[in-house]
Amino acid sequence: MSQDFTGVDLETSLGYLLKEASSALRVAMEAVLRPLGMTMTHYSCLELLAQRPGLSNSELARGAFVTRQSMNVLLQGLERDGYVSRPAEAPVGKVLPTQLTPSGRRSLEKASIAVRSVEVRMVGGMSEDEQSCAFRVLQSMVRSLRSDNEGL
Repeated sequence: MSQDFTGVDLETSLGYLLKEASSALRVAMEAVLRPLGMTMTHYSCLELLAQRPGLSNSELARGAFVTRQSMNVLLQGLERDGYVSRPAEAPVGKVLPTQLTPSGRRSLEKASIAVRSVEVRMVGGMSEDEQSCAFRVLQSMVRSLRSDNEGL
């Protein structure tokens, strides 16, 4: 006896819609960052360092949703290009705290303007109340999924 397989209805799947929105957001952000010589990961790294100076490679990787290896390669390039600086030796333990340089800060300012323009476009058809509601709903989804995964 075979049982009929019932898959996810992509037309009504909230998860699929979130993935589609995430993909569209990434494409739009990459499009505005590309002329600035940046990728989303490059921008995310600079933004994280502006808000939390001294983060380690591992902390930056988690914040930018990439592997430690990918972040290390990016940091080497950013350091070579003068956007970030890291001490030659770890002040404590093995962690090399990373800092934005003045050049990195200027580059980030331009990128932040471009990224904000995408976010403004994304919520352009929404009222402030709708934006606040969407923000709260998405935060709730993230919390629910993270709490469910803590035991894994």
